[in-house]
Amino acid sequence: MSANISMKALLESGVHFGHRTNKWDPRMRPYIFTERNGIHIIDLQQTVKYLETAYNIIRDTVANGGTVLFVGTKRQAQETVLEEATRCGMPYVTERWLPGTLTNWTTIFQRIMELERLEKLRDSGEIERLVKKEGLMIEREINRLLVSLAGIRNMKRLPDMLFVVDVSREATAVHEANLKGVPVVALVDTNCDPSGIDYLIPANDDAIRAIKLLVGKIADAALEGKAMRKEELPEELPLVSAEAGRESEILLGHIELEEDLEDEDLLGAATLAKLAPVKVVVSEEPSDMLATAETKELEVKVKKEEVKSETAEKKAKPKSKVTKKTSAVKKEKPRDASKKSKEKEKR
Repeated sequence: MSANISMKALLESGVHFGHRTNKWDPRMRPYIFTERNGIHIIDLQQTVKYLETAYNIIRDTVANGGTVLFVGTKRQAQETVLEEATRCGMPYVTERWLPGTLTNWTTIFQRIMELERLEKLRDSGEIERLVKKEGLMIEREINRLLVSLAGIRNMKRLPDMLFVVDVSREATAVHEANLKGVPVVALVDTNCDPSGIDYLIPANDDAIRAIKLLVGKIADAALEGKAMRKEELPEELPLVSAEAGRESEILLGHIELEEDLEDEDLLGAATLAKLAPVKVVVSEEPSDMLATAETKELEVKVKKEEVKSETAEKKAKPKSKVTKKTSAVKKEKPRDASKKSKEKEKR
C-alpha cells in the first residue's frame, strides 16, 4: 500500500500555496514551481514523490518496532497532530517543545516518573490526608506537568523518527534530532530551511486542511507499519511459547537432565579450594618427652607447696611470742600492787 494521494486532493486542500516572495528561503528554489500574485507556488509533483518516500520510510520504521514522535505546536496544527497521533498510538508534542527533550532525555524521563508518582498519590486517596494547601500544590504540579508531558509520558526511550510541522517554528526540535542522529520527516514551506531535514515534504504548513491531509497520511503509514508488525508476530509466537514452556518444565522438575554434572564442572577453583576438607596436623612426640614433662610439672607443684608452708610458719611464730610477753606482764602487775600495799601498812 502507498500514500494513494491525488493531485486534485492536494489542490483542493491548498497544499501548493507557499509564502510571499519577499519571505522565501532561497534554499527552497528547487521545490518552487512558479510565482503568482506575489506568492510562490510549490511543485506538487515533487510533493507527491517526497510524500511517497516519507510514507514508506515511516511504515518500515514502525514495522521494525520503532516509534515516530509527532511535533506540531502551532495553533493550526495542534488539534490535528493530537488526533492523528492518538489514532496511530504514537507520542506527540503539541504545547511546547521542552529544550532537552532529546539531548537530555534522562531528566525528562525523571519528570515523567514524578508525574506518575503524584498521580498515584491523587488516585490512591493519600492526598486527602495532607494539608489542604499541600494537596492544592500537588494538583497544580500535576496539571503543569500534564501540559508539557502528556504526549510523551508513554515514551520509554528516544524516538526512532521525528515528524515535524513547520520547521522554522520547531527549529530546536530539529536541532536536537540532528545532534542525536534521529531522522527527521517534515512539512517544509517556502520560508523554511530544508538543510537539517532528512525526508522533506514540500507543502503548505499554514493551512489547516493541508496539515490535516498530510498528517493523516503519515498516521496511516504508522498504522500500516503496526499492522505489518502484528502479521509477523504469530509466526514467531509458537517458537517462543515452546521454549518458554520447556524452561518452565525444567524449573518445575518435569524434565530430568540427561547428564549429572559434578562439582568440579560447575564450580570454580576458588570455591573448590574453600570447600576442600581441612587437614589437621598432629605432632607426634615420643613417650620419653611426655614423661619428663609430667615429672617437671609435679616437681614445680611440690616446690610451690613447700614455699607456701614455710611462709605460713614464719608468719605464725612472732605472733605467739608477743602473746606470751603480754600475758607475763599482765600476771606481774597484780603482784606489784600487793607489795606496795604491804609496804604502806608497815610504815
